[in-house]
Amino acid sequence: MANFLIKGLFVANTLRLGVLTPSSNTALEPLTSALVATIHGASAHFSRFKVTEIALSERALGQFDDSKILAAAELLADARVDVIGWSGTAAGWMGFDTDRQLVERIEDRTGIPATTAVLALNELIGLRDVTRLGLVSPYTDDVQRRIIANYADIGVQVVAERHLNICVNHDFALVSQPALCQLLEEVSQERPQANVTYCTNLRAADLAGQIEQRTGVPLLDTVSTTVWGMLRRVGVSPAQIHGWGEMFTW
Repeated sequence: MANFLIKGLFVANTLRLGVLTPSSNTALEPLTSALVATIHGASAHFSRFKVTEIALSERALGQFDDSKILAAAELLADARVDVIGWSGTAAGWMGFDTDRQLVERIEDRTGIPATTAVLALNELIGLRDVTRLGLVSPYTDDVQRRIIANYADIGVQVVAERHLNICVNHDFALVSQPALCQLLEEVSQERPQANVTYCTNLRAADLAGQIEQRTGVPLLDTVSTTVWGMLRRVGVSPAQIHGWGEMFTW
């Protein structure tokens, strides 16, 4: 084969974002892709591992075993992504240290900077000194209580919450946007400093603009916080994203 270079042969994306995805999620991929598409030259790439149920049982918690997540991260590394983000909220009920440890292991295994939805959310909360939070999730009573307790441990009070008592992960994406808006309006009545939609399989991220206008309360959706955190991790300003909520200006 002749050894020559064709000018303009290769086109390189300026930024590749690698996203770890629960296998039964159907909301986060289109939402993440739409978010990332607002940044010129950026692209989102996904790797799944098996998650079908959110509960506190041993079987459900075992879905988040690091070995499965690390295997999915290694597949993303094959795509030479610039950063890896775990777009899931399990650390909310399993403890925030689980995500800190996971990030360390991903970085050790792949050599690629990493973050998570929950770590980025907590960073946003810290940046704005949020101590009063509104919480909306699809989860069951016991999972919701665990999330609330973990935030209380870091000095953040959940002043209002709503949850739907669903445990099948696939079904979270079936919750209608009008229903989510109603829940967010209800928790906003307690005047939290921010609301969070705590699940990456809710179709909530693209509601931020309208719900913030209606309630006056910033919305920190966990699909959005994953993207925000990945951008920050590689030194790219999240302010390039417009129309997806006030958090991207923080």
